[in-house]
Amino acid sequence: MAAPSPGPREVLAPSPEAGRKATTSSSGRHGLLWRLRDKQLRLGLFEISPGHELHRLTCMMQAGLWAATQVSMDHPHRGLPTEEDFSEVLTQVHEGFELGTLAGPAFACLRHSLGLAEEDYQAALGPGGPYLQFLSTSKSKASFFLSHDQRFFLKTQRRREVQALLAHLPRYVQHLQRHPHSLLARLLGVHSLRVARGKKKYFIVMQSVFYPAGRIAERYDIKGCEVSRWVEPAPEGSHLVLVLKDLNFQGKTIDLGPQRSWFLRQMELDTAFLQELNVLDYSLLMAFQHLQEDERGPGSSLVFRTARSLQGVQRPYEPGAQNLRLLPNCPNALHILDGPEQRYFLGLVDLATVYGLRKRLEYLWKTLRYPNRTFSTVSPAVYARRLCQWVEAHTE
Repeated sequence: MAAPSPGPREVLAPSPEAGRKATTSSSGRHGLLWRLRDKQLRLGLFEISPGHELHRLTCMMQAGLWAATQVSMDHPHRGLPTEEDFSEVLTQVHEGFELGTLAGPAFACLRHSLGLAEEDYQAALGPGGPYLQFLSTSKSKASFFLSHDQRFFLKTQRRREVQALLAHLPRYVQHLQRHPHSLLARLLGVHSLRVARGKKKYFIVMQSVFYPAGRIAERYDIKGCEVSRWVEPAPEGSHLVLVLKDLNFQGKTIDLGPQRSWFLRQMELDTAFLQELNVLDYSLLMAFQHLQEDERGPGSSLVFRTARSLQGVQRPYEPGAQNLRLLPNCPNALHILDGPEQRYFLGLVDLATVYGLRKRLEYLWKTLRYPNRTFSTVSPAVYARRLCQWVEAHTE
C-alpha cells in the first residue's frame, strides 16, 4: 500500500470505538488479581477520571492518538525517513475537535527503529484506560500525563518549543542512529489539538524514563545548579510520587561500578550534541531501584542487544564511536543501568529550549538577581560542561 502523500492534509478521522471495545473486552479477562496489581503499581498517581478538570482534554487526546496511529498502521513506512516525512502535517477532524500529527511518518520510522509495535502504541495511548497524573514539581505551566500502563509520557508544549523540536528532528534522528544507546529521551510523536476552532494546543509523546515504575524508590530531576532546585519531600509513609531536585541529592552518589565510564562518555556525547543545537535547560532524570539478590552480580541480567538497538540503521558506524554498552534484559533497557546494588533509570529530557534573545536577557537578569549562585539559564556550552561535571562528581 502506498505511503500517504507529504504536505498538509485534512481528513475525517476513523472512530476508536472498535479499539475501545477490543481493549475493554481484553482487560475484562485479566480478572480481579490483575486489577489489584495494577492499582498497586499506580500508588501515588491519580487517574484522570470523569469529573477531573482535564478529563475532557485527555479523552480527546486518546481518541485523536488512536486515529493518528491507525494512519501509520494502514500506511506502514519502512526505511529511513525522507525530507517530506519530516515536514508532513496531517489534520484529522473529529467530533468537536481536530488533532494534528506533525512529521507523522518520521516518528513512525523512529518508533519502528526502537522495536515499538504500532498496535502496542495505539493500545497504550488510546481510550483503553484513563491517563494518569502525578504532582509535578516543574515551574513550567505545562500539563503532564502518563499512559495508563505508565510506559509513555505526554507533555503539553508551547508553539515555539514544538517549532524547535521539529527543526532539530532530522539531526536528532541522525544522532540516535549514530549513538543507539544515547541517553536522550525517545520522542515518539508531536501533535496539535484544537477544540471548536479555538487556539491550538501542542503536546508531545515520549517513552517514560521511569518505566517500569513498580519498585522505584526515589526520583530526581537534575540540572547541575542550585537556584530553585529544592523540593519539599513527601511526608514519611506517603505514597505521593514526587520528583526531587539537585539540592535534595546533596550527600548522595550514584554507584555504577564498571558502567560509570560508559555513562560519563555518553553524557559528553549527548550534551555536546545539544550544545550544537544551541539548546539549554534540559534535565537529567534519575531514579533508584534496589536490586534483588538474583539481579545482582556480573552478567546476571545483561545481554548484548546491539542488533535490536540498531534496527533500521542503514549506515555503519565504528562500535567505539557509537559507545555501545551491555543492555539489561528488561523493558526500557535504553534508560536503565545496573550498578552493584542499585538499578538506575537515567535519561535526558526537555530538549526544546533554545538559547535565543529571550534566554540571553534572562541570563543577564539572573546574573544580577543571584550573584555568586548557579542557575539554569546559562549558555549551552556552560550548561553542558556544568551538567557533565555534576555527573562526574556524583558518580563512582
